[in-house]
Amino acid sequence: VGLERRKLRLSRTTPGAQASLAVLAKVELRVSCKHLLDRDTLNKSDPCVLLLMQCQGQWTEVDRSEVIKSNLNPVFAKIFTVDYYFEEVQKLRFEVYDSHGHAGVGTHDDDFLGGMECTVGQIVAQKRVTKPLFLKYGKFAGKSTITVISEEISGNNGYVELAFRAKKLDDKDLFSKSDPFLEIYRIDDDGSEQLVYRTEVVKNNLSPVWEPFKVSLNSLCSCEEQRKLRCVVWDYDSRGKHDFIGEFFTTFEEMQKAMGENKVQWDCLNPKYKLKKRNYKNSGVVVLLDLKIHRVYSFLDYIMGGCQIHFTVAIDFTASNGDPRNSCSLHYINPYQPNEYLKALVAVGEICQDYDSDKKFSALGFGARIPPKYEVRGGPGGRAAPASVRRPRPAGIQGVVESYQSCLPKIQLYGPTNVAPIISKVARVAADEERTKEASQYFILLILTDGVVTDMADTREAIVRASYLPMSIIIVGVGNADFTDMQILDGDDGVLRSPKGEPVLRDIVQFVPFREFKNASPTALAKCVLAEVPKQVVEYYSYKAFPPRCPQAETPDSSLGSPQ
Repeated sequence: VGLERRKLRLSRTTPGAQASLAVLAKVELRVSCKHLLDRDTLNKSDPCVLLLMQCQGQWTEVDRSEVIKSNLNPVFAKIFTVDYYFEEVQKLRFEVYDSHGHAGVGTHDDDFLGGMECTVGQIVAQKRVTKPLFLKYGKFAGKSTITVISEEISGNNGYVELAFRAKKLDDKDLFSKSDPFLEIYRIDDDGSEQLVYRTEVVKNNLSPVWEPFKVSLNSLCSCEEQRKLRCVVWDYDSRGKHDFIGEFFTTFEEMQKAMGENKVQWDCLNPKYKLKKRNYKNSGVVVLLDLKIHRVYSFLDYIMGGCQIHFTVAIDFTASNGDPRNSCSLHYINPYQPNEYLKALVAVGEICQDYDSDKKFSALGFGARIPPKYEVRGGPGGRAAPASVRRPRPAGIQGVVESYQSCLPKIQLYGPTNVAPIISKVARVAADEERTKEASQYFILLILTDGVVTDMADTREAIVRASYLPMSIIIVGVGNADFTDMQILDGDDGVLRSPKGEPVLRDIVQFVPFREFKNASPTALAKCVLAEVPKQVVEYYSYKAFPPRCPQAETPDSSLGSPQ
């Protein structure tokens, strides 16, 4: 790899007057491996993990883990922290190397134990990802696998700060005192243990005071204060064969007794000594000196709690787009370059699909005459209702693209540009979800249109109604029309109101003309229009006082497919 280490800071600006996008949150990534290749002759491999992120097509090293001596099934204590942006695809690559002492991590093929690629969105949505490691040219690295578990930290959002010390620990060393360190494990529902934190080693000290540390509440106890925690004290050994001093079990509920001036302590017990020694009391005492906690629900709390983002796209099939068979049409299918409708659809949809488990999107159209009678379907007054050629919900963004391309020759572009029925259709589904009183489903409606809507009053009314529901609306203006009147729907210059004067509960609409992004990177549009979605999600669930659902138990070894 031979990549220079540096702090990764991507430029996040959008064209024109758009401001830089702020980091939504920081995500902790915990890594473990199984069945690594053994590259050493006399000992086992000494693995280390490098985390790389793709920036402008280039892989850049973000951070690396500690080296774990002589271990083919390492659980790394290093927590990788990455900035999380809902509105873009963030590609990650994990590379595992066999380290060689003072020489550090090697860069030769013989030192490479395998790599894996995925996106931040995939890890966040699944919470736990296990994939095989691959060598160069797509060759499997034996039975090697890597597991990445995500947890959120965001400043002082949803974390607990702990400060531990120990007293009178057993001495495991012959010519000096023990070199103790503390590990905290969360015990999951299936009985497995997840390493939450590993302290630093305090040399030659039987009454160590470890540095205070912070862990996210999701990581520590999975939203359950009574979830059992196992805490283990070890005597460090440079060869990796650490000596067991003792352990104790507790819960976060019990730990909270240490808040304020109070302290909590536990006997550090060695089960073997307890069985063999009649007068055995303990192998030392561990004291929780202080605990500080702060709970604030964030977008990632809801996503990691199982909230699904359901994506619907509605495409303008009015006659003003031009005949799709003509190269001047906004709907013209150029075999060498996607039109503006497809560019906008793919840019936004590729982000949203990572957060929808079934990847089944609703693809709607408006303003078209539908075969066989070629009538504009709609309600009273000839208003166009959501209509499309009948076909199953397409799978993934590529499925939506194929549905769009296949229906163009079968419909007649007509009019008018009425979007209120589209908004109302999605709102009805969102209203059903609201009645569950759970933070389980949120809806994003992407409307792609080439002109100012003709049912502005009804659209304003529909948006006000929708602002009380779990949904957000993104409108992208395609082509060179004058979209000045559309800015009123955005609400950035004032509060959007219904024709009767009722204000929206939340600002849920983002409008942008696509032409402002013609010369920008393909991801710039998604960054702009999706940047507000996380805030809108939190505002809605905060208003409804719906807490995040606790994460469901993950299925082991969930795979994301073949190597990149």
